Amino acid sequence: MKLKLIAFDSMGVRSMATVVETNDAKIFIDPGAALAPRRYGLPPHPLEYERLNELLGNIRKELEDTDIVIISHYHYDHYLRDPEDAELYRGKILLVKNPMVSINTSQKIRAHRLFKKNRVEEIARKIIVADGIEYRVDSTIIKFSQPLPHGVEGTPLGYVLMVMVEEEGYRILHTSDVQGPMHDKSLELILEWSPNKIILCGPPTYFEGYKVPIEWVRRGLENMVKLLSIKSLETLIVDHHLLRDIDYMEKIDELVRLSKAVGVRVLSAAEYMGLEVSQLEARRKELWGREGEG
Repeated sequence: MKLKLIAFDSMGVRSMATVVETNDAKIFIDPGAALAPRRYGLPPHPLEYERLNELLGNIRKELEDTDIVIISHYHYDHYLRDPEDAELYRGKILLVKNPMVSINTSQKIRAHRLFKKNRVEEIARKIIVADGIEYRVDSTIIKFSQPLPHGVEGTPLGYVLMVMVEEEGYRILHTSDVQGPMHDKSLELILEWSPNKIILCGPPTYFEGYKVPIEWVRRGLENMVKLLSIKSLETLIVDHHLLRDIDYMEKIDELVRLSKAVGVRVLSAAEYMGLEVSQLEARRKELWGREGEG
C-alpha cells in the first residue's frame, strides 16, 4: 500500500489531500485546497496564491487516474468545488459524507451545489453515502466512521467522517478535521481501529483562548499523546489545523518526546514527503512585512 500526501498546511495551503494506492484501487481522500481569506487581518500573500495554484494542479493531475474519491465533509479545503473542476469526477466512484444528515446549513448548501448545480451526480460513476459503512474493492477495505464532531460536540462547524484504508492487515487512517482529536468518541474509535499510520488533524492551537477555549485545545493535545498507546502505530503524521501555529513544535513537545520512547515517528505531511515545512499562512504577517505591505 502506497501513501502519497498531495497538499497540506505544512506545504503552504489549507488541505488534507491524500492518495492511498492499493493493489486494487487508487483512492483520493479529500481532494481540495484553499487559503484563509484573512489572517492577522491580512489577505493571502502572492506566494500563497502561487503555492495554491501549484498544489491544486497536483490535485487535478492525481485525480485523472483515481478510481475512488472520498469527501469527508464539505469545507472548501476538502474537495474541488469549482464548476470547471466537475469533469474531474466523471466516471469515478464517490464515497461521501451524507449531504442531508448530521450536517450544518452551510455544508448542506455546498453539497447541493457540488452534486446538483455542478452536475457531479450526473457524471460520477456512482455516489455512495459513506457514513458508518464499510466498502470493499477486492482485498481492499475502506471503513468509515459515523459522523464525528469537527472538533468538540456542539461545534457550529458540523461533522466529518474519518476513513481507514486496509490492505492485507495494514491500516492507514485519515482523521479529517477531528482536531486532536478533541472529542473522546473520536479518540475511542481511533484506538479501536488500531491503525499503523495516522494522518491526523491536530488541534487549532493558534485559536487557543481566542476562538477556541483553552480546555478544548488542551484536551486535543492530551488525546494526541494517548494515540501513542496504539501498539500497531508506526507513524503519526500531524498536520492541518496545528500547522497554522508558527510555534506548533513547542505545543507538541511532550508528544514528540514520548513518541521516541515507544518508537513512533511523529512528523508533518511535508516532512513525510521529504519536503521542507512551509507554513505560509502562519508566516503571512512576515511575508507582507517583508515587502512593506499590509
